[in-house]
Amino acid sequence: MKIRVVSSREEIPNLNPSEKVIHLAFRPSNRDIFSLVQTCPKVEVIQIPSSYRRTVSKSIEMFLEMQGIKLIEGDVWGHRKDINEYYSVSPALLDKIKELKSEGMSDEEIVNKLEREGKLNRDMLFYILGKK
Repeated sequence: MKIRVVSSREEIPNLNPSEKVIHLAFRPSNRDIFSLVQTCPKVEVIQIPSSYRRTVSKSIEMFLEMQGIKLIEGDVWGHRKDINEYYSVSPALLDKIKELKSEGMSDEEIVNKLEREGKLNRDMLFYILGKK
């Protein structure tokens, strides 16, 4: 699974319309979010750092909810945008999720375990679990 990292609003018009998971590494305005949803109609998740999450307006939260888009907070730790525009979720993590599911662990237990070990936050782990 890949997360598209967008580090400036100038990148939004050039995004691939089929992007599903996007991390905004800048403080987005309402206009930026509308533009992103317009450019990428298949987007399912928008992730922003927790310090920026608090500045998102209620109207944008309602708009995203109506569109069926999850707004989650979190970071892509250790990612270098100058090397790759995508952050890849480790295949080992995906294998670990499958393994824990096969052992009969609940989603909550899996997230609690992997949150401590991995680089992804709870919301992103729940999203990944929902896709598996």
